[in-house]
Order: sequence, then structure tokens, then C-alpha cells
Amino acid sequence: MHPEEIKQYILAGMNCVHLELDGDGQHFQALVVSAEFAGLNRVQRQQRVYRTLQEKLATGELHALSFKTLTPEEWSAQRG
Repeated sequence: MHPEEIKQYILAGMNCVHLELDGDGQHFQALVVSAEFAGLNRVQRQQRVYRTLQEKLATGELHALSFKTLTPEEWSAQRG
């Protein structure tokens, strides 16, 4: 899969303030910033993103994705 395809699946499944996605066709890394993460722990946030990609994960089209999930406030604080 191409990173842009994965990005579109995530954007179609959730409201993101910011989304960065990079990868080599096999392994992908993402930064997902969404207000939907407010009040969720790290695992719940990951589950939320994985739900948007469930079909691609089930078929094996996508199998290696690591990501960082932040609320807009956390993202703003990290950017200083």
C-alpha cells in the first residue's frame, strides 16, 4: 500500500486535526492528531485508529503500522 492510501482510510474514519504518514510500502509510521483522543488512554487511542484500517489489516494489505496519537492540545504543547 502507498502511504497516501492509508492516510485516506484514516481520514475517512475519523476527524483528524493533523495526520502525517510515511512508509516504504511495507512498514508505516503515522502521527495522528485528533480531538477524538481526549479522555482515552494510549491503547484506546490505538484501537480507535486501527478501527479505521480494520479491513486492510484483516486482508493483510496492511500489516506493519506504528503510530503516535495526540490530542490537539498535546500536539501543540510538543511543538512548543
